[in-house]
Amino acid sequence: METKKQLRKMMKEQLLSLDPAIHKRKSGDIAQQLFSLPVWKNAKHIGITVSRGFEVDTKQIIQKAWDDEKKVSVPKCSTVSERLMDFHRITSFQELENVYMDLYEPIIGMTELTPAEDMDLMVVPGLIFNPDGYRIGFGGGFYDRYLAGYHGTTVSLAFDFQYMNSIPVESFDVPVEWIITDKGVKKDGK
Repeated sequence: METKKQLRKMMKEQLLSLDPAIHKRKSGDIAQQLFSLPVWKNAKHIGITVSRGFEVDTKQIIQKAWDDEKKVSVPKCSTVSERLMDFHRITSFQELENVYMDLYEPIIGMTELTPAEDMDLMVVPGLIFNPDGYRIGFGGGFYDRYLAGYHGTTVSLAFDFQYMNSIPVESFDVPVEWIITDKGVKKDGK
């Protein structure tokens, strides 16, 4: 089996080669799948990253959350050396700054800290997903550390080609409950 590092490299290349029109259409399909689920309809406060260009577009999801009068919090890496993060509530895209690697994070002076228990839905990023909800993220372990203490619902968004039957899983990896792709919704490995 390939290593996580090799799989990350391969998937990033696939994502970067995706035609922009197809990316936009499939991102819209994934968003519509999410919006149709009870976990979205019942959520009051969503934790979500601001997507980078090659990821499933989350900006439209953030905007829809605001339109639906849901609260939105995005992650801020608090200590990169310890690989920790927390979430801050944002009410507009102007409360974000581009920090590094094209990541957008909340501006601390403009946003308030969100306790994990306040968020009832967490949209977890990743590069590759398996049928059991395990994911290969971007290699920092930030989300696995955060999810260890998070007790709300977890979903991940992915293009169908990001879904693989077998990936390396380690003891500290935390699975998500739902994986939403442009081809459908998978819950708890089903």
